[in-house]
Amino acid sequence: MKNYITTRSANNLFDEAIENFFRPFYVDSDSTFMKTDIKETDKDYVLEVEMPGLNKKDISIKFESGYITISAKKQETDEESRYIRRERATSYSRSYYMGEVKEELIKAKYENGVLTVNIPKEKPEESRHNILID
Repeated sequence: MKNYITTRSANNLFDEAIENFFRPFYVDSDSTFMKTDIKETDKDYVLEVEMPGLNKKDISIKFESGYITISAKKQETDEESRYIRRERATSYSRSYYMGEVKEELIKAKYENGVLTVNIPKEKPEESRHNILID
């Protein structure tokens, strides 16, 4: 998706009008961050979440009520610079429903801008009982 950074001058009023006409009405800025692939294997689910430009300390993972929530907060302090626009100091959060699993068995690894989370599948307990016929 194109970034919409424009320059303002009297020479390009026509070009700017055309560009603004064809600009999408809704640009989802969060859709460019935390893109996720979810794979299913025999033993577990694997989430691969793109999180480029972050350190491990910027990322947190929480599991509650069947939902796994991945959050990231990146904020750099630079007192000397005066920013006109700042897009890289942000926070994001995304939740995925995984059902009830044993939280202590969830494993995560962050490498090369991709967070990989392995969530084991719960094996349903087999219950056998006789059903009485009336």
